Amino acid sequence: MDESSTTKRLVDGEHCDSLPIDDRGLAYGDGVFETVLVAAGQPVWWTEHLARLRHGAARLGIEAPADARWDADAAKLIEANRSPSPSVLKLILTRGSGGRGYSPQTAVMPRRIAQLGPAPVIDSRWRRDGICLRLCDLRLSIQPRLAGIKHLNRLEQVLARAEWNDAEIAEGVLLDIEGNVVCATAANLFIVRDGRVLTPSIENCGVAGVCRAHLLRVTSASVETASVNDMLAADELFVCSSVRGILPVVALGDHRWSIGPVTRHCMALLANTSPAFADHAH
Repeated sequence: MDESSTTKRLVDGEHCDSLPIDDRGLAYGDGVFETVLVAAGQPVWWTEHLARLRHGAARLGIEAPADARWDADAAKLIEANRSPSPSVLKLILTRGSGGRGYSPQTAVMPRRIAQLGPAPVIDSRWRRDGICLRLCDLRLSIQPRLAGIKHLNRLEQVLARAEWNDAEIAEGVLLDIEGNVVCATAANLFIVRDGRVLTPSIENCGVAGVCRAHLLRVTSASVETASVNDMLAADELFVCSSVRGILPVVALGDHRWSIGPVTRHCMALLANTSPAFADHAH
């Protein structure tokens, strides 16, 4: 195994390319994760990502390692893999190794995993001209106990993303089983109508995105329950994530939108407060 591959993955702070087969993250999705954009050698929203990871771990009853351990992991990976291009740092915390069965009491010690890879290539047209969405057939189950956190069980998103293989469709909209709009498969959704900005509630399911939280802090956007009709009646629509920033939406099936002033304003706000997204505002 060459040095370049091992330096991109750490398990409990050590170079490693494998996991024990009894890890509960592998067996049951028993853990949480974060996906962090690294730009100019700096993790973007690092403090916010670590805070969400701690929160998610607490919700699952997993003891999170001290932030300093993640700091050291990130520094080691970024230093060993210097690149002018953006990259993505993925942090995974599992409950650790355990015996057969669901009982979490069999776990010995939480396992910390960090890996660094290239950032996804985003079609420049998506930012300039907007993206097309589809309405997914899969419906998100309602489970308030897990709502908001980024737990390792992403089967709903995997199945939803498997519904299409059209390069012209950038994202899929997910509803819950009651028909409420929740989010996209890998992004949060914002609806603009009559000058108001809102993002769907994630109290029952979905992920409370770091970029979503940032936009809620720096704008007057509110959190509300939203229906499909609310979404289709929007004047503007956009999605956001901590890796891709804001992507304007111009189509959902046969429905069309223009990229409006509120979306452009939010893109500019994001650029001003987070330099990693400066080129996204144009």
